[in-house]
Amino acid sequence: MSQLTFRLSTPPVSGVLRPRVVVVCLALAAVTFLAFCLGIGLGEFPLGLGEVVQSLLGTGDQGILFVVRELRLPRALTGLLTGAAFGLSGALFQTMTRNPLASPDMIGVTQGAGVAVVAGIVLGVGSGPGVQVLGFSGAVLAALLTYLFAWRRGTTGYRIVLVGIGLSWIFASATEYLMVTSNTFQAQAALGWLFGNLNGRTWSQAVPLALALAVLTPAALLLGRWSRALQLGDEVAVVLGAPVQRARLTLLLVGVALVAFGTAAAGPIAFVALAAPQIAQRLARTAWPPPVASALAGAFVVLAADLIARRLIPDVELPVGVVTGVLGAPLLLWLLAHGRRA
Repeated sequence: MSQLTFRLSTPPVSGVLRPRVVVVCLALAAVTFLAFCLGIGLGEFPLGLGEVVQSLLGTGDQGILFVVRELRLPRALTGLLTGAAFGLSGALFQTMTRNPLASPDMIGVTQGAGVAVVAGIVLGVGSGPGVQVLGFSGAVLAALLTYLFAWRRGTTGYRIVLVGIGLSWIFASATEYLMVTSNTFQAQAALGWLFGNLNGRTWSQAVPLALALAVLTPAALLLGRWSRALQLGDEVAVVLGAPVQRARLTLLLVGVALVAFGTAAAGPIAFVALAAPQIAQRLARTAWPPPVASALAGAFVVLAADLIARRLIPDVELPVGVVTGVLGAPLLLWLLAHGRRA
């Protein structure tokens, strides 16, 4: 059976349960937790899987407990939450625009965050918490500009994608100009953030991101009815009673907020928001990217890429965005080829 319907009298809730989606979510949650624990175990003082799990449960040796909770857990948690935020944001964008190529990477949101951070570093205001504020502000401003320029008595997913691609190139060019005109120290500081990086992450990055996801994730799930209506096209969505323009703006704001907080915490990790929803959709075999599975897939992609980045070259920790970029580029080419055939 591909799906099951349910109806509760108290509270009055009804819906459709897809067993395959549930199984996919459980499997993704399991492999994500495994990657999460393996990442915590890596370091100059390696830890076994059992020791990591004991420490997460608050038991075991006090020295190991300190290493896990204070030194390694913030980095792993930042990676997990950032991946989940990117995956869920990508699912919202792709469903809203009915386009598998629509993601914050492709429509200028992450590039807007990048140019804001680099400008702040060049001007001397992009250090410490200032980087997070600049990244968040740049992402939100880029999204608002995209929506404004795409407005023609309303917006469509097609116009949002086209305008976003154009703005992304403008932001990328501005970033390159700032990098060229900055000094060597400033350029190195900017590069460390632009590639997406989990090195040196602390609770000051993990806690705000966790609080943001606690608010934005339920909001994204509650907007599922609108996003599924938009997936059927504007005309059908209107017939179904969905406020098309308000729904599109609300979904855009929630998606941008997710990627803005994630980018502020770990930088613009490339291709996660593009790849995770497509992975989840193909595993679940649904007509649109399932949001929970997309978030779990995004978390796994970031954590797995971080493991590769830390083990690929001995004594060198590559930025996690380098690995996701290398792995995501073939997927982008495949999506382009598949879309052309379709």
